[in-house]
Amino acid sequence: MTTPHELPEIPKPPPLETRWRRAFRSLRELLDDPEDTAKAVDLFYAIGRRDFERTFQRFVSGPYGGQLLARKPSLADALADRAALARMPEGSLGHAFLDFLDENGFPSLALRDLQRDVEARWEAEEGVPRLDPLRAWFRDRFILSHDLLHVLTGYGTDDVGEATLLAFDLGQRPGRSGGLLTLGAALEVYGHRGWRWLHYDWRAWRRGRRAAFLAELPWEDLLSLRLDTLRTLLRIEPPERAHPDGIWRETLRVRQPAPV
Repeated sequence: MTTPHELPEIPKPPPLETRWRRAFRSLRELLDDPEDTAKAVDLFYAIGRRDFERTFQRFVSGPYGGQLLARKPSLADALADRAALARMPEGSLGHAFLDFLDENGFPSLALRDLQRDVEARWEAEEGVPRLDPLRAWFRDRFILSHDLLHVLTGYGTDDVGEATLLAFDLGQRPGRSGGLLTLGAALEVYGHRGWRWLHYDWRAWRRGRRAAFLAELPWEDLLSLRLDTLRTLLRIEPPERAHPDGIWRETLRVRQPAPV
């Protein structure tokens, strides 16, 4: 019987092929329509599976990863429990996350469900095998933490905010898929914001680089803690210090209404 400290046997990873042409095509389509998040997931499947495996192995070898993998708590259940989040103190991560969902009109599990849809398509059309249950559990957890990072960092879900969070995440986890996404988004914003943007984006990358490794955190146990306390514990510079001129928020293009 598995104990909280006993690491379960981890299967070997599936074949980790790279498809650069598919990745560049997905990036071009994503830049043409930044709201088509599925293209970002496509790019990950094209060239990011080795990056994911490195992150997973770092998670497993970390101080919390093995214990979490042994008991596999459900971050999805914690983030979908709106009543529990609403009872958390004002200023806590959980309460701020609920405000974030309401302000943006996001379902709490939208990113996870999108990723699963893309995975099923790659399995059916490209023959890419699904992840084993342990890696799939970590993958879901990692995807769901994306919106928590928006809350922790203060970066918005507008075009500039998403591009900035990419730079922060690249500081956390260097890799080909994150590097290509960050470069593409940075060049897109640079065309609108100029040289000042590059300095701002570099500060976001440095902020992620200096922070603790966030992918291994027991998020369920941290939701009730205050944001300022968490930022101190996790070495995430407060927004006002990381970006003294304020957090930039901007949509780069006018969204056209869908044809009726």
